[in-house]
Amino acid sequence: MESTISKTIKKTTKIITQPNLNSFIGVFNSKKRSVNKGMAPGSLVFIGNRKMEEPKISIIDYTNEHFEEKQIEKHDISELVSFKESNTVSWINIDGLHETELIGQIGEMFGIHPLLQEDILNTAQRAKFEDFEEYLFITLKMLSINRGNKHLSSEQISFVVHKNFVLTFQEKEGDVFNAVRERIRTKRGKLRNVGNDYLAYALLDTIVDNYIYLLEYLGEHIADLEMQLLKRPSESLLTKINTHKQELHFIAKAVRPVKEMIKDLIRAESPIIHKKTTPYLKDLLDIATQSIETIESFREILSDYLNIYHTNLSTKLNEIMKVLTVFSAIFIPLTFIAGIYGMNFQHMPELDKEWGYPAVLVTMFLVALCMLAFLKFRKWF
Repeated sequence: MESTISKTIKKTTKIITQPNLNSFIGVFNSKKRSVNKGMAPGSLVFIGNRKMEEPKISIIDYTNEHFEEKQIEKHDISELVSFKESNTVSWINIDGLHETELIGQIGEMFGIHPLLQEDILNTAQRAKFEDFEEYLFITLKMLSINRGNKHLSSEQISFVVHKNFVLTFQEKEGDVFNAVRERIRTKRGKLRNVGNDYLAYALLDTIVDNYIYLLEYLGEHIADLEMQLLKRPSESLLTKINTHKQELHFIAKAVRPVKEMIKDLIRAESPIIHKKTTPYLKDLLDIATQSIETIESFREILSDYLNIYHTNLSTKLNEIMKVLTVFSAIFIPLTFIAGIYGMNFQHMPELDKEWGYPAVLVTMFLVALCMLAFLKFRKWF
């Protein structure tokens, strides 16, 4: 089974800590969806949980020869205007979505439609893609392991991809993009030689790759469950199986819409996405499809584990019932004999004989042996 699981995925990852399911479920269940009820479309209302104290704005601006990385305070966001029409590749990242005024100011500065600003602030938004001609809007879930509390976590991230810049909006500081940042800083790969569309692809690729890493981690634990299941099924093992099933359910909830979002992105044929980037997006679609297939494969495996668990319990119960039945079958005639001589009749010939008591014991012993031989002959035990 372990080899089967290994074949369902292409990439590997380091072993990471067991996630807390309650933390992950809370990501999807704690959204205050009724906050903006009755408000006009495009109203800026943050829907989600505040995950950091103050928003942070970071900028990475580069070409093949030029590189600049800096932080901007929220009261100095006017500095962002210089990157709006620059000839460089500009990645502007905003951590923290709870200050709607700041998101509104950035949205107005870069000409982001109010409905998209509303989607950015709604952290329960389903993954989707929209083409606004001058820019592309993408939103999806980023799954990761929280290094602090070692829980599986989900975070919404939104992209605004323009020919001159890429805006990313995240719920909190800390993401899976460190490898991308390092490639830009050290000029590794082709990132410093291509445009904003390839930068957006690289960021999306990191997110989708992380789905594979997460599934690899789950696959290793699911493979371990099989060995435990065959050795000694227990209630704790049943809890683990059900926990993994629920984890896969919530991962699937985040991953499935991503496949359709990437399809829409490829079909859009936007001038912002260069033809040289399209093959990379198709590869990204393959990875998303592979993630979904892996999820379904694992869910089927866990369903099989549940069946094996219940089958083992039934088999064990049948063995116990068989032993009890054998004992009952042996002792029924012995109980009958003991019952006869326990009726206290006065005229029972055997009661007056000296050999009466041992004779009855010998008879009962012989009856028990005959019953055992009969059951063994019929192969009932």
